[in-house]
Amino acid sequence: MPTKIALISDSHSYIDHKTLAYLDGVDEIWHAGDIGNFAVMDSLPKGKPVRAVFGNIDDQEMQRTYPEWLEFTLEGVKVLITHIGGKPPRYAKGVKTKIKESSPNLFICGHSHICKVEYDKTVSCLYMNPGAIGQHGFHVMRTMLLFDLEDGQVKNLRVVELGKRGKVSV
Repeated sequence: MPTKIALISDSHSYIDHKTLAYLDGVDEIWHAGDIGNFAVMDSLPKGKPVRAVFGNIDDQEMQRTYPEWLEFTLEGVKVLITHIGGKPPRYAKGVKTKIKESSPNLFICGHSHICKVEYDKTVSCLYMNPGAIGQHGFHVMRTMLLFDLEDGQVKNLRVVELGKRGKVSV
């Protein structure tokens, strides 16, 4: 049985009912930083494991609660998550070294507000950035990723468009 994952990032203190509806249908929720406030995390569906890292806008209390880096294995997939990661082939300073040392199957970051998924053969790893679910930033479309982990593989990957930034759904 696969584990269903929702990957979100860059909420910047905003989460809406449309996003929450997608989160209801998964087994785990991962947040790749710039959470903004604890109200976002408190509004997530109860009873689901949440894995999160802090981002550059998150205050000291958030930084005490969530780590800068997360590393774990689930369903045979080794995962490495941080907020500021850059993108292939130009990772942020020190990130490519960390990826090479960790040897994850899946590297996840946020920060850019640009949804991007790419296999990087230089580090033998799948790169994911879910874009941004929040209203703050320069992105046009708010996005998140849904996927399954099963038998050491990422399967059924889908991009979810949550609506244009600046248009609050009711």
